[in-house]
Amino acid sequence: MDLMKALEYIDPSELEYQEWVNVGMALKQEGYSVSDWDNWSRADRRYHSGECEKKWESFRGSASPVTAGTIVQMAKERGMTFVQPRELNWDDEINFEEGYVGVSGEGISFSEPKSWDPVKEIITYLETLFEASDNVGYVTETYEKEEDGRIKYLPTKGSCDRTAGELIELLNICDGDIGAVFGDYKEESGAWIRFNPLDGKGVKNENVTDFRYALVESDCMPLEEQNALIRELELPVAMLVYSGGKSVHAIVKIDAPNYDEYRKRVDYLYNICKKNGLEIDKQNRNPSRLSRMPGVIRNGKKQYIIDKNIGKSDFSEWKDWIESINDNLPDPENLAVIWDNLPNLSPPLIEGVLRQGHKMLLGGPSKAGKSFGLIELSIAIAEGLKWFGFQCAQGRVMYVNLELDRASCLHRLKDVYTAIGAEPKNLDKIDIWNLRGRSVPMDKLAPKLIRRAAKKDYIAIIIDPIYKVITGDENSADQMAHFCNQFDKVCTELGCAVVYCHHHSKGSQGGKRSMDRVSGSGVFARDPDALLDLTELEITDTLRKQQEDDVTCKICVDWIGRFSKVEDLCSQDDLVTSRSMLEIAHKSLHEHSYALMMKDIEKAKEAVQNRTAWRIEGTLREFPRFNPIDLWFDYPIHRIDDVGVLKDCGFEGDFNTKNSPYKKNFEKKKSPEDKKKERKESLEIAFSGVEVNGEADISELATYLGVSEKTVRRNLKEHGDFWIDNGKTGYKDKDKIE
Repeated sequence: MDLMKALEYIDPSELEYQEWVNVGMALKQEGYSVSDWDNWSRADRRYHSGECEKKWESFRGSASPVTAGTIVQMAKERGMTFVQPRELNWDDEINFEEGYVGVSGEGISFSEPKSWDPVKEIITYLETLFEASDNVGYVTETYEKEEDGRIKYLPTKGSCDRTAGELIELLNICDGDIGAVFGDYKEESGAWIRFNPLDGKGVKNENVTDFRYALVESDCMPLEEQNALIRELELPVAMLVYSGGKSVHAIVKIDAPNYDEYRKRVDYLYNICKKNGLEIDKQNRNPSRLSRMPGVIRNGKKQYIIDKNIGKSDFSEWKDWIESINDNLPDPENLAVIWDNLPNLSPPLIEGVLRQGHKMLLGGPSKAGKSFGLIELSIAIAEGLKWFGFQCAQGRVMYVNLELDRASCLHRLKDVYTAIGAEPKNLDKIDIWNLRGRSVPMDKLAPKLIRRAAKKDYIAIIIDPIYKVITGDENSADQMAHFCNQFDKVCTELGCAVVYCHHHSKGSQGGKRSMDRVSGSGVFARDPDALLDLTELEITDTLRKQQEDDVTCKICVDWIGRFSKVEDLCSQDDLVTSRSMLEIAHKSLHEHSYALMMKDIEKAKEAVQNRTAWRIEGTLREFPRFNPIDLWFDYPIHRIDDVGVLKDCGFEGDFNTKNSPYKKNFEKKKSPEDKKKERKESLEIAFSGVEVNGEADISELATYLGVSEKTVRRNLKEHGDFWIDNGKTGYKDKDKIE
């Protein structure tokens, strides 16, 4: 619900300081802005300009955050109610609150029994609620207390030394004189009974032997409405009794194994009742509480049984029913009904790979250019271009940046735009949400993301990277299933695709299937509708030299063509031979032009040396599998290998395995010095990826590297250039941070 509407019921001037702070914490937790809190707070004469902003910055979240429920509860206590159901128009928006049943609001009347048998009433009550061996607590004696100028009769402690079986036996032979069994009572006050069995030694909570029932009672609304609400809420009522006064007493089945569980179930019961307009006396929550005994007179009115064993059969069934009402799950469909009228498939977002409203994971190792690939995808969607050779639908896209600082992210977007050579005609179709240093777990981020993205008509939301928002242990299947469900929520609520990236597990990936390479639980690979995986290819010295020759020839052709006709100076063989092209260029170009050309060639050769090669494979749910695509990563973009020179390249690391087809190049095991160097370099790369203001959480380093925190701490100590303090780390010499 809209919390700003709830705040209309809350006057800040009436709140204590901590209550005011709780409102601010709840607003921040639910994705509202500090200005929302500040504007509301201005109605308080204690308001000080700037105080909200200062306090807002101190709200950094906790394991038990203050949520929207705090504000909703405060608003309800001040008069906010749910609108009773009415006939809906087609354009009406339906909002559900968990636990809200939607009762009719119409009362259900009841009347006293035509033939009233007090003994039968009490026996029915005892037989329904108790076993024959249960000790029963009851009260017939009272004491007087003056309140507001009138005498009020209050119950004494009463008795608890007889069992239900004994009481029933005596009632059957009492000739209608219940006073002979329970003791005489005052008709001005009536009598009471405890609905849970006791140990016979006392009448306190600790004397309760079985936590079977709870009392639901409200004396602030008409009797007919109480009766209706109890029935429409399907409460698992064992006994429904008229108190002879302003309330109906519902003895509700709880069947808790112990006192702690009893309190939890009663809290849940009372909360559901309150959400649906049944205001309950919270003093009744104790398991030893007294209720009204049927079969007696109270101030001229009968206390009698209205009904018994109504509603759901037990608490568990009732709770399942309550939760199913607002579970937002669709009803099952019969195939025969829709066979000739099947729904339209969602249009493709990436032709042959991913549909709009679906999920895609881009996997790959560190330095595969995954982030650049996702930026390329953002641009391709905004401009309607191809991405990795696949045509993209054109539309609005949100890029959620969790890793780079704002300036670096924006410059990177412009660099990629420039390198692609695309004219930026649709910059207004790309929104960037920079969250470095502000990211929260995905289950907290999802509702905030949905709130900000609503009504923006995005066809894709790209999240980079997910290790920053992982909730739980990435190797736990159930925890990762919960994590991945958050992406489903975003897709469903916004009707757009969600694309995200994740890193590979440690070790060589060449022998694995594409879906088994990403780190953590297999849920990662099996959950998305499309998995695209980047694996590095091994570039041989021969191929690297061939690439250098190729760029040399192209640059020579370009320079020669500026001053002469290339076909007049070069044969077809010359055009693909670097040595021949250099000789022709040297002869045909001015000395100064030749020198400039050589600078271009050296620069191009340097780029070739820095170039990496990748193979992208796909595991798709909605489309046939495509043939692997080979790519060059020329910083900052990927280029498809149209020529096919990478076709025969093996995966990076295959040269170093005994079963490799390149066995002749098998190397000896790495020395301890080499391994130590690798650990040092990996640690430095990981730190640069997660540090904020020169510091990084050791837990984030562990997630990034795919190792335990203990291993990270050991590697930090081995490195020697890092400090460790209270779960964080950083360079001892800050000048080392680039």
